[in-house]
Amino acid sequence: MQTLRLIPDGPGLAQAARLLATGACVAIPTETVYGLAADATNAHAVAAIYAAKGRPVFNPLIVHVPDLAAAQALAQFSEQALHLAHRFWPGALTLVLPLRPDSPIAGLVTAGLDTIGLRVPAHPVAQALLRAAGLPLAAPSANASGRISPTSAAHVLDPEGGLDGRIAAVLDGGPCPVGLESTIIGWQDGQPTLLRPGGIPADSIEAALNQPLAHHQADPAAPNAPGQLTSHYAPTAPLRLNAQPRPDETHLSFGQPGPFSLSDDGDLTQAAARLFDLLRRADAQGRPISVAPIPEHGLGAAINDRLRRAAAPR
Repeated sequence: MQTLRLIPDGPGLAQAARLLATGACVAIPTETVYGLAADATNAHAVAAIYAAKGRPVFNPLIVHVPDLAAAQALAQFSEQALHLAHRFWPGALTLVLPLRPDSPIAGLVTAGLDTIGLRVPAHPVAQALLRAAGLPLAAPSANASGRISPTSAAHVLDPEGGLDGRIAAVLDGGPCPVGLESTIIGWQDGQPTLLRPGGIPADSIEAALNQPLAHHQADPAAPNAPGQLTSHYAPTAPLRLNAQPRPDETHLSFGQPGPFSLSDDGDLTQAAARLFDLLRRADAQGRPISVAPIPEHGLGAAINDRLRRAAAPR
C-alpha cells in the first residue's frame, strides 16, 4: 500500500473524508500529536488501527469529535465533566465518561469497558476533517505502538517506527504546537482523577474544579485509558534520565543551549513541543541518550511521565 501525503486544502480534506468513510486509516494533525484516525463506529476500521500500530487490543482508544454536542451524543456528562468541557474544549483534554447505552461506538474502541475517552481537538485541520467526515474518529498516536509519538507528517512516514505503507494517507498539517498527548481525566468513586498527565497541567484542571485531583495507580495489564503502559514513547537507544552528559551519549539539555536543547531558557511549554522531535533526532545518532533534569511542576509532570515510560525496560 502506498501512503498518500495529502495537503489540508479542500480537495485534500475531501479525499481524507472519503477514505475514512470507506473504513481506511488516515493520520491527522492535532494540536497534541498526529493521530491515526478511523471511523469509531466501524469495527473493521478500528481493528485496522490496532493492526497498523501493533497496539494491544486491551488498550482503549480516544474518540475525537467536533464539539460538545457530538460528545454528549456518545457519553453521559456529570456537572463537573460539563464544567471541564466548557473550560478546556476545544483543547488538549480527554474526558473518560460513562458510555451511553445507545452509543454507536464499536466495542473495540473502549476495549470492552463501559466508559469512553472523548476529546474535542483545537487544531483547525482536525476540526475541518471531523466536520467533513461527519464521523466520530478513534485516533491514537500515529506511530508503531510503544515508539516515539509523531509531531509532524514526516514522523508518521518515518521508516523507523513510522506507518508508511501501512495506512491509506497522512494529512499534512505541519508541526503540532503542543507536542504532548492530551491530559486524561476520569472519575473514580465520584472523585475527579488524573489518568494521564498531558498538554494541560493538572494544576490548571484543579483550579477549574476548585479541588485536588486524585491520582490513579494504573495497571499496565488492564489500562483504563491510553498512555498507561509501563514502556511507551520509547526510542531504540537506551535512555538515562536526570543525567549529566557523558562523552558517548547524545544529551538532551534543558535550561542551557546545545544542539539537542529542549529549551535554552528553561521554558516547559517549549520543551513539551520539542520533546518527541528531539528524541527522534537523538535516536538517529545511534548512541545512548541522556536527558537533563526536568522540573516536576506544570507541563514538566507530563514531560517526565513520557520520559520515564520511554526509559522503562522493554
